[in-house]
Amino acid sequence: MTTFTKITDEQQPVISVNPAFKLSDIDDKTYSGFTEFVQMRRVPLRTTSKDVIEALKELNSPVVRYPDGNFCATYHWQDGIGPRENRHKRPELAWIGLESNQFGTDEYMKWCEKVGISPYIALNMNTGTLDEALAWVEYRNSTQDTYYANLRRKNGHEKPYNVKYWALGNEMWGPWQVEQMTKEDYAKKVFQWAKALKLLDPSIGLILCGKEGQDAWDYHVLKECIKFDRHARGNDGCLMEMHSIHLYTCSNDHLENVTAPRAAERCIEMTGAVVDLVLAENKIPSHVRKQKVCFDEWNVWDSSRANGRDGAEEK
Repeated sequence: MTTFTKITDEQQPVISVNPAFKLSDIDDKTYSGFTEFVQMRRVPLRTTSKDVIEALKELNSPVVRYPDGNFCATYHWQDGIGPRENRHKRPELAWIGLESNQFGTDEYMKWCEKVGISPYIALNMNTGTLDEALAWVEYRNSTQDTYYANLRRKNGHEKPYNVKYWALGNEMWGPWQVEQMTKEDYAKKVFQWAKALKLLDPSIGLILCGKEGQDAWDYHVLKECIKFDRHARGNDGCLMEMHSIHLYTCSNDHLENVTAPRAAERCIEMTGAVVDLVLAENKIPSHVRKQKVCFDEWNVWDSSRANGRDGAEEK
C-alpha cells in the first residue's frame, strides 16, 4: 500500500532505504520478455546478427515468449520446419502481411541457445487443433520412437528441446482476434486441451490466457480451470501453472501516464487475489502449488500513432 503525507515548505523530504530488509526472493523469470513474430519476420538477419545477439545476452533475460502475440492465432508450426526451400508462404492475418516461414521452430531454438534464454511457446488455440498442439509438444520434447520426435531428429536435432512453458492461446477474448472466444467457450476448450497435453508430457507448465487480472474473464477461466484431480499428471494434481495478464497504457493525460506503473501493480495484486479466491472456492488442497501470475505483455503503446498493421511499433 502506498501512502502520501503532505509536508510544509520548510521540511526536507526524506526516503529511508534499508538494504538488509527483504520482503521475498525475486524469481529470475520476472526479467523475461517477449518478441513479436512479426518483428522476427521483418528483420530475421538483424535479429540473428552477432551484434544483436551480444546485446540480447547483456539483457540476461531468462525467458522469451514466441511465436508471440496475435500472430499465433493463425500460425501453423509445421509450415516452418524442414528444408527452407520447401516451406510454404502463408497470409498472416494479425498484422496483415505475408509469412515466409523461413524462421521457424528449429531456427528459434537455435536462437534461444545462442542468446542463452529458455523458450516459451504460444499455442494456436484459434485456427489450430489439439492434434497440432500435441504434435508440436511431441516434436520439441519427446524422447520416444514416434513420428514427430523422429521428424525432429530428421531435421537435425537428435535430443529433445525440453520446452517447459506453453501458453494456451493469446488474448482469446479480443475482438481483433481470428476465432475470438467467449470466456465460457475458452474455459471449456482449454481445460480439455490441458488434460491431453499433460497426458503427453506431464513436465510442461501450462499458462492460461487471462485479460487484465480483474475482469469477469479472469475469474471465470480460473474458476473453471483450476481444479484438483489426484489422477492429473504434473503440478501436484492441478493442470495449470500460471495465469497470463496483459496491460498496455498510453494517455494524453500526464497523471494517467505517470501512475501507469501503479496500475500494472494493481493488476498483479488483483490477479493474485482472484487466484486465492478460486483456490478457496474450489477447495484446492494446500499442498498443491499456487498458480503464479504471468505478466507476459506490458508496455506504453499509442496504437493510433503507431498502428502495428502499418508496420509501426512502440515496444
